[in-house]
Amino acid sequence: MSGHERPFWLRPKWVVGHVLIVVLVILAINLGFWQLRRLDERQVFNAEVAARTEVAPVPIGQLVDPDDGVEVGSEVRFRRATAEGVYDPEQEVLIRSRSLDDRPGHWLVTPLALDDGTAVAVNRGFVPFTSEPAIAFAAAPPPTGRVVVTGLVLASQERQGIGPTDPAEGRLDALVRVDLGRLAQQHDGSDLLPVYLQLETQDPPQEGRLPVPLPPPEQGEGSHLAYAGQWFLFAAVGAIGWPVLLRRTAQEERPRR
Repeated sequence: MSGHERPFWLRPKWVVGHVLIVVLVILAINLGFWQLRRLDERQVFNAEVAARTEVAPVPIGQLVDPDDGVEVGSEVRFRRATAEGVYDPEQEVLIRSRSLDDRPGHWLVTPLALDDGTAVAVNRGFVPFTSEPAIAFAAAPPPTGRVVVTGLVLASQERQGIGPTDPAEGRLDALVRVDLGRLAQQHDGSDLLPVYLQLETQDPPQEGRLPVPLPPPEQGEGSHLAYAGQWFLFAAVGAIGWPVLLRRTAQEERPRR
């Protein structure tokens, strides 16, 4: 059978089209279900945040101790806790490449020395970008003397994918993430707890405008449902549109026989 005698849908260019449409439809369907899984993960996250933040705050020592590994953070994250002690500004660090209300800057993390000889890192909030950590430290000194902090318990941050890393040795004024293992490595004196606090309130309060306290974790569901609908729509267009095109082409081909 010659190339002109075989049905048009079996000609090489059409066969390539069949394969391409099948691949694209399968890909679009999988991407749609992936977005639905992302939505489900987000809803689980939101439920976890809501449930744990509603629990009354307790002293941080009731939740963790220095002998716990950093994995304990996932078990108690988003609980609210209190800590009483004295800030140690000599050992505070910046967390680079952060933003607040579209402004570039840093987080300011200061250890709080507790009465039991341990310390907890406190994310005191946001400071505007500066290339010199000393400028940021000077612009937002912590309260002196005894302080009572209430905040969200959060887990040590881990590297995601091919994200940047910090030097393995030496004392650093700025880190790329709240890596409690790296922070403990350069922390002098008391043991550092394996979780940190995101400050909500403190007594006495912060003097001045900086640092700006961070907002609570966002609990929106994002655009996952809308994206899933778009991918399923693309799959439907391909699955329905291609047979329609084949039918119309067959009708156009018929008079030529």
